[in-house]
Amino acid sequence: MKNIVGMIEKTTVEAGDLANHLNEEIKIHGSIYKIRKMSGFAFILLRTKRNVVQCIYSNEYSMFELEELTEESCVIATAQVIPEERSKAGFELRLLQVEILSKPHQQSPIVINNKRVDTSLENLLNFRPVTLRNEKERAIFLLQEGITLGIREFLKKENFTEIHSPKIVHAGAEGGANIFRFDYFGKEAYLAQSPQFYKQMMVGVYERVFEIAPVFRAEKHDTSRHLNEYTSVDFEMGYIKNFEDIMEMETAMLRHVIEVLESDYEEERRILNVKLPYIKEIPSIKFLEAKELISVKFNRPIVDFDDFEPEEEKLLSQIMKEETGSDFVFVTHYPSRKRPFYAMDSIENKEETESFDLLFKGLEITTGGQRIHNYEQQLNKMKKREMNTESFESYLMMHKYGMPPHGGLGLGLERFTSRLLDQDNVRLSSLFPRDLNRVTP
Repeated sequence: MKNIVGMIEKTTVEAGDLANHLNEEIKIHGSIYKIRKMSGFAFILLRTKRNVVQCIYSNEYSMFELEELTEESCVIATAQVIPEERSKAGFELRLLQVEILSKPHQQSPIVINNKRVDTSLENLLNFRPVTLRNEKERAIFLLQEGITLGIREFLKKENFTEIHSPKIVHAGAEGGANIFRFDYFGKEAYLAQSPQFYKQMMVGVYERVFEIAPVFRAEKHDTSRHLNEYTSVDFEMGYIKNFEDIMEMETAMLRHVIEVLESDYEEERRILNVKLPYIKEIPSIKFLEAKELISVKFNRPIVDFDDFEPEEEKLLSQIMKEETGSDFVFVTHYPSRKRPFYAMDSIENKEETESFDLLFKGLEITTGGQRIHNYEQQLNKMKKREMNTESFESYLMMHKYGMPPHGGLGLGLERFTSRLLDQDNVRLSSLFPRDLNRVTP
């Protein structure tokens, strides 16, 4: 019998710790990312879990043949860490021995070890398990990790409880046709469009909750801004004074995210050439005022009084950038007919809601607002919309047995990442995108 004690023997050095091993012989593992042959020596780029480390092969000290190495082989290298002032890292790795753990069965059809993967978007996504190994592609999702890390740090500090709500549901939170239906043991069920109902319910339990998880939208949009499965950052908070409390919380949250990316993700920012936005405050404008401002400034007639056209989002962001210097803008008081049944109507104008969107560099990344917490008010609004209230019995249970004033938001992680990096397609910020045409890899 053998006992497992929960300890893994550490036999290799992390790339980030190499500077602490100057003039020492170490072992390091990784994949051969690129081989650049020179006269009598070669530069070997080793891809480790976060860094690409430059090693040097030389006939002078390397005790193996260079031809033994192939790109994308997984190895354990024995090397000397030698101080080198000319190196950006302050040292160089002289390869002594290499243990080859595995070799690729065949060469990749796409070159992945240049600064960027020079291929079509379709190829980039079709060969995703390989193209993600590119240094720039990897940096996107390390930066995205930093975004979620910053969000979690901030919300935990603000006493939010992380929850995990079901993705198989009895009814859609948003309703409409953009919901995936499927057979669930002979009954009709749906994939969750949002954790909306559950995060509201959990406000009655924990007061402040959040979730970072996938949501599903059966929208037949084949555009650069839409995904059918995306990661939604949701939070909901109780005992609010009004919906501006939610906007204040998001502003502080985004400010903290930027601070985390500034302090802990310098290398990824360098690789991606990211200029982080400065967030001191975010301007806010009412929906109709924004519509009129765009119409006057750009001589555009208002066609849709219920929502923004994509071009209007870009134009409003352009105005706000010019006038306030902010890459962000809150748009508030959307029409009640446009917002879901749980959105609270404004006291001053019942045709408007206590709701908002957040635009970032011309794209809506967040939707939020105050919810109806009173049972009679919620019931009446649903009946006014001719909804079958019996289908929402478990949702209405929380209202029936008492809820505090509350509200929250949902932020699209891929959209936020994409605008942060000034990408022209949100799929570039999704590990394995799911859209109208793609369910593989």
